Amino acid sequence: MKDLHDTLKEYHFDLDENLIAKYPNQQRDASRLMVVDCPKQEIRIIPHFYEIKQELNLGDLLVFNRTRVSKRRIFLYSEKGRVHEALFLQQDPYDSLLWQVMLRKPKKLRYNECLLPQYTQDLQFYFMGQESKVSFLRSNRVVLEEDFERLGTTPIPPYFKRAANTEDEVRYQTIFADTPGSVAAPTAGLHFTLALKDELKKQGVEFAAVNLQIGYGTFSPISEEQWQSKTLHRESYDISEKVIEKLNLQKKDAKRIVSVGTTSLRVLESIYSATEKTFTNVVGAGETELFLSPGDTVQAAEALITNFHLPGSSLLLLVAAFAGKELILEAYHKAIEAKMRFFSYGDAMLILRA
Repeated sequence: MKDLHDTLKEYHFDLDENLIAKYPNQQRDASRLMVVDCPKQEIRIIPHFYEIKQELNLGDLLVFNRTRVSKRRIFLYSEKGRVHEALFLQQDPYDSLLWQVMLRKPKKLRYNECLLPQYTQDLQFYFMGQESKVSFLRSNRVVLEEDFERLGTTPIPPYFKRAANTEDEVRYQTIFADTPGSVAAPTAGLHFTLALKDELKKQGVEFAAVNLQIGYGTFSPISEEQWQSKTLHRESYDISEKVIEKLNLQKKDAKRIVSVGTTSLRVLESIYSATEKTFTNVVGAGETELFLSPGDTVQAAEALITNFHLPGSSLLLLVAAFAGKELILEAYHKAIEAKMRFFSYGDAMLILRA
């Protein structure tokens, strides 16, 4: 196992707590932007994200994730009055009343013990047990998105080390967000404003939407099992026929596809056929457990907009697969030297491969 540990260790780095952006920048598109130019092997830092206009070309297609973060963090109260923080991950595909949940203090609960959200009696949950780090709750009725909106709070990342506030309800959503279901934001999209989007459209840049529902696994470091099996946590996505036609036209005309975020790239690479040089998978809903790391070929996009990711995470490995390990590790070293802001509310990176 030595080679495995040595390889994964390369993607872990020490980060000063002060470099973790725990609150959003005052202005969405005013974060700094690091440009990583792969053909030139060049790294440079631009003062403001909105200056990305200078890096994008007429005919570029920006593919964004339109997912919306649901208020899936709910505080539940046991029969003995204990508070159990619950993050609702996903509904069982075969049982609409059963949920997979990240639950605080599950060992304090008995099987079938009732848990109630605050301020309501019409919705009840029953503890069904725990498997690994995931707990199972059964509800007395189908839980609707309206219930999450009414009872929940925004599930901001754990590394913020604070409670969510009203500002997070707005700023931890992208301007593209319209399809609820994620427990984390597609953070590259957080840098865009409506004004910047309009300016880019006037410049001749086009936009297309995919949807990938982001799970809590996005915050988890890679395990040995995942590395060996080359699979990740499963996430659901969907894509329209119109978007696939647009993507294939980009490839045919040799124009750039710019992925806005690693989640968008995960969808694109999941539906791209390297042998046929087209996006060929079935239109509509699907699931992906794609795990990309250095050594894998990533051909679905020519550029990637992303944030600075957690050490040892699947997202960092995906970015390294896209740009090359040595260049990305150098870029992260320079970002730390320049005191750039890291993670969800942090600064951005634009990786150019063409």
